[in-house]
Amino acid sequence: MLRIAVPNKGSLSEPASAMLHEAGYRQRSHSKELVLVDPDNSVEFFFLRPRDIAVYVGSGRLDAGITGRDLLLDSGADAEEILQLGLAPATFRWAAPVGGYTSAKELAGARIASSYVGLVQRYLADQGVEAAAVVKLDGAVETAIQLGVADVIADVVETGTTLRQAGLEIFGEPILHSEAVLIRRTGAEPSREVDQLVRRLQGVLVARRYVMMDYDIRAERVEEAVALTPGLESPTVSPLHNEGWVAVRSMVPRRDAQRIMDDLWDIGARAILVTGIHACRI
Repeated sequence: MLRIAVPNKGSLSEPASAMLHEAGYRQRSHSKELVLVDPDNSVEFFFLRPRDIAVYVGSGRLDAGITGRDLLLDSGADAEEILQLGLAPATFRWAAPVGGYTSAKELAGARIASSYVGLVQRYLADQGVEAAAVVKLDGAVETAIQLGVADVIADVVETGTTLRQAGLEIFGEPILHSEAVLIRRTGAEPSREVDQLVRRLQGVLVARRYVMMDYDIRAERVEEAVALTPGLESPTVSPLHNEGWVAVRSMVPRRDAQRIMDDLWDIGARAILVTGIHACRI
């Protein structure tokens, strides 16, 4: 039975469970459930702290898990990313009092407050920055400078409003662009069950990003139409009963669907229909 770790709380929890549900897996109905067996799919789900998931997967106790790229790298666990899930995007940045620093290269000897000590230390080592002291704090690291605990902070930045309110500014290049990822133990043997999990989740990602578009077009304009709707491989083109007309079916990016419909109408397409994709294998 495949054993999969799922975040039990936080920003990753609900989106991860929703994606697994869309992929055809049973998910818990109550937040207090810690273990859930899905006999139809031969899967056992373990709902764990997001920060612990990489450690369990890296130890080989669990076959796969969903966690943040930031948490995976911060843990130092023997686990690797195998699929980007596009959930809970986050950017890790440096921040300090206005005019204090301009790049990470200047942080030698600085005191840095962060909830992600392993991630920050690894980044500094990669940049060749020595003698910086990383102070571990859990949450509200913006106050660390005001209270004299640190000179710089390294944290998730969304709008930057909280930093500005604390008299801080962002500097340097981002430390990391993070998102939810599917992970497995580094160097794990190929697994049909894990491959199937990956295919299902990829199907959900494609279904979320694309819609199916059908339309009728004069045969002499079909090349122009197909250029607008090339599909993932090639669109389906079928002759209609009315001579000189064809029907076209193609997958198009969901975010571009309205614009594509307008462009198709302008070249003579009619009966343009858009339908959602609930599941797929690409």
